[in-house]
Amino acid sequence: MRILALIPARGGSKRLPRKNIRPLGGKPLINWSIDAARGISEICEILVSTDDPEIALIAKAAGATVPWLRPENLATDEATSVDVALHALDWYEAENDTVDGLLLLQPTSPFRTSETIQRGIQLFDSHGRRPVIGVSPARDHPMWTFKEQGEYLVPFLEHPAFGSRSQDLQPAFGINGSFYLISPERLRSSHSFIGSRTIPLHVSSQKEALDIDLQSDFDLASLLYNRDY
Repeated sequence: MRILALIPARGGSKRLPRKNIRPLGGKPLINWSIDAARGISEICEILVSTDDPEIALIAKAAGATVPWLRPENLATDEATSVDVALHALDWYEAENDTVDGLLLLQPTSPFRTSETIQRGIQLFDSHGRRPVIGVSPARDHPMWTFKEQGEYLVPFLEHPAFGSRSQDLQPAFGINGSFYLISPERLRSSHSFIGSRTIPLHVSSQKEALDIDLQSDFDLASLLYNRDY
């Protein structure tokens, strides 16, 4: 099986500037994902899609392939991860050979392990190459959430479960952003990483499921690194 690992790393970030190359544990943030993907036999290439020359140099030095700088139309806030993935996938298959899967690894999940990546690939292979998404237990159960209606709070769901014990509720999961694996055919036809029969890759470790988006997330990542290393 041949899987193309794609790490999207845009240079611009309004909420946490230059986050993809901020140093964490003595190396740029993006290097954590590159290192986790290296040495996995099913991965035929680790490709970094970036619009930033500095990120490109850092990624190349870490062993990733950076064949071009991302076009301007794919480097805006409006560009989607699917558009970025399809651009990289189309280029790779045109220049090399077809692949069985496109693996999206966001650089903002630094503690995702090689073992978890391998586990996700095994799920992909054993379930007829259906989409596999990394998930973790939801922080707030949807049965206990609200929305605003005029001046008041109303239950977000039609039949909430207020008063129920948490252990009596059906487990709920949220996408943690650490792992997306899909076949090229499904990605091109659905234009989405999530399908009607998506397979969950359970990530129970809060550390491994951490997704860095804000300064507080990065501060937490630094604390976790200093605690464990």
